[in-house]
Amino acid sequence: MGKTEEGQTRLQNWIFLLVFCVFTLFPSAPFSFSANGLSTVDRAQAAQNASPAPAPALRVDPKAQALFDQVIQTLGGQTFLGFKTLTTTGRSFSVTDEQTTGFVTFESQVEYPDKRRFAYGLGKKKPIVLINNGDQAWEVDRMGLTHQTPEQARRWRITNAYSLENLLRLRTREPGTLVQDAGSDFIQNLATRVLDISLANRVDVKLYLNKANFLPVRITYRVQDPKTLEWDEYADIYGDYQSFQGIQTPMHITRFFNDDRISEIFRSTAKYDEVFPASLFQPPGP
Repeated sequence: MGKTEEGQTRLQNWIFLLVFCVFTLFPSAPFSFSANGLSTVDRAQAAQNASPAPAPALRVDPKAQALFDQVIQTLGGQTFLGFKTLTTTGRSFSVTDEQTTGFVTFESQVEYPDKRRFAYGLGKKKPIVLINNGDQAWEVDRMGLTHQTPEQARRWRITNAYSLENLLRLRTREPGTLVQDAGSDFIQNLATRVLDISLANRVDVKLYLNKANFLPVRITYRVQDPKTLEWDEYADIYGDYQSFQGIQTPMHITRFFNDDRISEIFRSTAKYDEVFPASLFQPPGP
């Protein structure tokens, strides 16, 4: 017998002996090896013993927590935290290069966190209606029903996600959020306390609180454009707070995009927790 044949015979004997020992010592265990070296039994046992990875904890430093508790209490406490819908009416101005370029009256109906119906127009003309329901977005005008442009729908989702109501009631409570006291600053000629809010989705938010009464003055946030990969700067300024149904409500809202003022909203009325039919946030039928 040649050396090659002799080596093959020895290898076959060793394999036989190994298999024999395995099935003798573990006669009831089905046995197979996977590519990662674990048997099917080992992998099944590991899967049973494995526990889901814990979600990152919400982290709030003590000073920030005290400020956060104060602003919630100032806005209305549990009444603010618990409302479901908000109806407002008023006037909206569009702004370009610091010049007013448009003016409409509006009625806005919002069911939090992500449904709205915004009807706007002038005089007796049939209003244009914007309907948003999660990721779905429609526009209804005198010509009929169409979809909002992708950029129009994306902008609304962003500004809605970091609105005063959703930021304080949802975003700051999500796992992985870090809230820190960022000291003091002057905004709109007001002395403010600042909270830095780092969200799990890599969006950084700054919340400016009026030092005198703890009402929110300004919210700024940076969001990356998915097409250009540039970071866009958004800022919302809140003022003229009035109490409606026990909730401090900003009646004047100014929006900025990349440091340019783009719109101002002056609310005339506000009403909380009206009950809306589900059809309100769906496109009209044919």
